[in-house]
Amino acid sequence: MIRSILAGLVVVVFSFQAMASESVWQIDPAHSSFQFKIRHLTVSNVKGDFGKSSGAVTMDTQDPAKLKVELNIDAASINTGHAKRDEHLRSPDFFEVARYPAITFVSKKVIPNGPNRLKVTGDLTIKGISKEVTVDVDGPTSEIKDPGGNARRGATGTAKINRKDFGITWNRVLDTGGLVVGEDVEITVEVELIRK
Repeated sequence: MIRSILAGLVVVVFSFQAMASESVWQIDPAHSSFQFKIRHLTVSNVKGDFGKSSGAVTMDTQDPAKLKVELNIDAASINTGHAKRDEHLRSPDFFEVARYPAITFVSKKVIPNGPNRLKVTGDLTIKGISKEVTVDVDGPTSEIKDPGGNARRGATGTAKINRKDFGITWNRVLDTGGLVVGEDVEITVEVELIRK
């Protein structure tokens, strides 16, 4: 009888420890950014970002490989600092935001890649097309308390994709033979997280 009680207590303790090591963190959109860079006319880079986002990160402090990411970006919030270009990017030539309002990323595998570094692989969905993408992550940082007493962490992620893989194929050929818009897109994500 005593042995069975002790065994039950051990199970409860280990279950509690497992629960205690896992926490959910919300992305703070006011202190996060989702930026991209793409070649223009073969001679320069155009940068932009998406201003509206939401998402959550689940972490296990005892096992970084159990980290999970779910991200949702409002495609219509694209901003390159040029109104006419942004309208074109929202059109069917590019993101077709009326039909595909969200860009999403859902992680499915995480591999530690050195001190405070991870390789996060997941499904990126743009214009209804999902492709596996690996993001190099610096972080998450150690937990800190903000002036309001909220627990916060941060992380930086980088990745490169080919826009044609997601059905974004619009282009024009220059007289010199180059293209108006490059195909490779460099992505940089800066996130600040608040523990729920």
